Order: sequence, then C-alpha cells, then structure tokens
Amino acid sequence: MIKINHVSKSFGSFKAVEDVSIHIRPGTIHGLIGENGAGKTTLIQCLVGIYKQDVGEVSIGNQSVWENDQVKEQIGYVADRNQFFKNYKVNELVDFFECMYPAFSREDFVRYNKLFKIKETSKVTQLSKGMQMRVSFMLHLSSNPKVMVLDEPTSGLDAIAKKQLLDLLIEAVDEKQMTVLISSHHLTELEKICDEVTFIHEGHVSYQSTIEDLKSSIKKLQVVFEGDAPAVFEQWKEFVNVERIGSVYYAITDQYTLALEQKLRDAGARIVEPIGMNLEEIFIYTEGGRRGMNDE
Repeated sequence: MIKINHVSKSFGSFKAVEDVSIHIRPGTIHGLIGENGAGKTTLIQCLVGIYKQDVGEVSIGNQSVWENDQVKEQIGYVADRNQFFKNYKVNELVDFFECMYPAFSREDFVRYNKLFKIKETSKVTQLSKGMQMRVSFMLHLSSNPKVMVLDEPTSGLDAIAKKQLLDLLIEAVDEKQMTVLISSHHLTELEKICDEVTFIHEGHVSYQSTIEDLKSSIKKLQVVFEGDAPAVFEQWKEFVNVERIGSVYYAITDQYTLALEQKLRDAGARIVEPIGMNLEEIFIYTEGGRRGMNDE
C-alpha cells in the first residue's frame, strides 16, 4: 500500500533524510521512531505530498503522491501542529471537510465526538492544543481515508483521550482495512498497537522489523562469570551495550541466539539469563537505534 523507496530530502546543505526505504502492508499499523531531529516529520511530509523528495519514490497504491489529488483524497494527515482556519468554528471545519473529501461522513464525526465532546460552536482559537488534536483526528478519520498518517497524535492529550483515540484508530484499521503510519515519542503506546516499526536516526533507517522479531532479536542478558570475565568480553560484536553491577554484567545484544548463550558459557559464564525488553528500553539501550542490524 505505502512504498517509500530510497528517499532523500535536503534543505540547503542539511540532509534531513537520506536513502530511506519503508514498505507498509495494507491494513497494518507501522510505527516511526526516532529522537527529535531524526527526520521523521520530513519523511512524513514527503509521504503526504507537502514536500517533494529530492531522490527516490513515494507512492500509495502504486501511484505517486506528489501533485496527485486523487491519491491525496485517500490520505488523512494529523500533524503534530494543526493549522486550521483560525476564525472557523468546529462545525464550519466539518462543512469544509465535507466539501473537500468525497468519502467524508458527518455521521462518523458526530459518533466520534460523542467520545471527545468538543463543542462544535467553538472557534479553533478557543481550543487547547489537545482539543485541536482531537478535532483534527476526528475530521481526518471521518474522511474515511485508505491511509492515515499521524505525527505525534497523542501530544497534549490526557490518558483517557489517548486511549479513546488509539481505540478508534484500531477499530478503523480492523473494520476498514485502513493503513496507518504513526510517529510518536510514547513508545509504550506504539508497542501496543503497531505491527511493525522503523527506527530512524540522523535521517537514516537503523532498525526495521516487526515488534515480535525486534523483541526476539534484541535482549538484555544477565551474565555472571565463574571467575574474571574475558578481557575483550565487553567489545564483542554481538553487544550494543554492556554494564556491570557488582559481579553481574547486563549485556544488550541485537543479535540474540542460543549460540550466543553457548559462546558466553564457553567463555566461562556460569549464569546467562535472557531478559525481555519493551520497545522503550530497546530504543534507549540501542541509543535510539544508532547501530544498524547489519553493522559489524
């Protein structure tokens, strides 16, 4: 459904994204993860047709996105900063979207707003950031897009509103086979809803995997040696990070296998215990995905 092939985008001498490729299957939720300034928003804005990539291809359903109104009608885009017509009221925005998007459903908007309870006669300028985010989400979801792109959609939302938004998103994917790309710093939320994730660092893809495969290959190993640890143990190529607390080593590996456990035992390890990690821990311990899966 979504194909981003070898995309690069620069602003002057600054390379925001470089040679990024992401393929997202129809009816799935794909998480885009990276620190501030990693290139996430630039990549998203290439995907929705705000920027034209310098190199590469961005397509949805095998059709190029750039200057293609028919494709853009199929995209819902919830930005991290929503720029509405400031003097519009919420109900006027609903009228506008109904004119702009052929598949827009006013009935869906009313149903969603029963949860979010935004006063439709309020002007955009009267709404908080969180309220504006809810309005944007409801408007774009009511447009019944084939592709939904969300950039920090839970920013400014309280815990209840976050759950409501994510529940509606999952419902739409399930019922309408909508395809979703979502960027967020709230990795616990992404772990719950995403089928696949991409880590991006300094404009490059560093990790790309299903959640299940990521968690099976990246683990924390609790290691205790009979005597002294091997002199080069902490520099083994399998390890991303090694910390020592007393006699216990905590080694983070992105190449976990039973063979690695055996290698440690052969090197004198008395205890080798793999500990599962959540998505946030994986991101932190791999330094935001700085080390690629193919690094030597």
